[in-house]
Amino acid sequence: MQFRGSTTSTDASYRQGIVEEIDRLCDSDDTSYPRADKTSRVNNFFEKVVGWLINADGIWEFDDSRYTSLPIGTYTLVNAQRSYTFAADFLQLLEVSVMDSNGVYIKIPQFDPFVEPVSVEEFWGTASGFPEVFDLVSDDTIKFYPNISSSFVTLTAGLQVKFKRTARLFTVTTGTGEDTAEPGFASPWHSILAYGGARPYCALYKKDIVPWLNSVIGDTTEISTGMKKELLAHYSRRNKEHRAIMTHKSSPFI
Repeated sequence: MQFRGSTTSTDASYRQGIVEEIDRLCDSDDTSYPRADKTSRVNNFFEKVVGWLINADGIWEFDDSRYTSLPIGTYTLVNAQRSYTFAADFLQLLEVSVMDSNGVYIKIPQFDPFVEPVSVEEFWGTASGFPEVFDLVSDDTIKFYPNISSSFVTLTAGLQVKFKRTARLFTVTTGTGEDTAEPGFASPWHSILAYGGARPYCALYKKDIVPWLNSVIGDTTEISTGMKKELLAHYSRRNKEHRAIMTHKSSPFI
């Protein structure tokens, strides 16, 4: 489903886009419900949907298909610099690797404070070398232990990070690829963005249809059906090559 439908028709009711569907649901137009407001509310709901999908993706990691690059970033390391901060659109770090002096990326495990009896600083002190662990000190910042040493790592593009990111959001600009752009998740559920974009407007001006919108979307605590449930069910079982296998667990006799 395109963000904005075909502009070849002068009658907006024949345009099959998210923006036009919002206007049909709300009995609105770009005057009563400005395009900029619709875009903002669709984007807000889009990010919520991506949050659902990331939490439900299981083995097959979800990523918005509108992105033209993979969710992998490379960064230049700095000799004796322990801390590195990443872009704000990173939702979750999946894997951190550092390139050794032979040009090979080595996966670095995260320091586990529940396993080690001391703090990461106490354990590693001021030692420098090839990092053996990283510490996630905030949502977008990590620290390496031992500290980075150019004698053991390749500095240029020496840090590789795989991550989960938020949606690639729509813009208000018309007459560009934004009009024909589609959300980067499974197409049978694209219209959920129209319902999500319509709901804030209807909560102000069409209160009587809000319960119906809630039931279609299915994202309130008292509702166990709807498009959200269908969408999450789809993404939770996408990887058909991975089969769940029941195994026994041995327990010692007491």
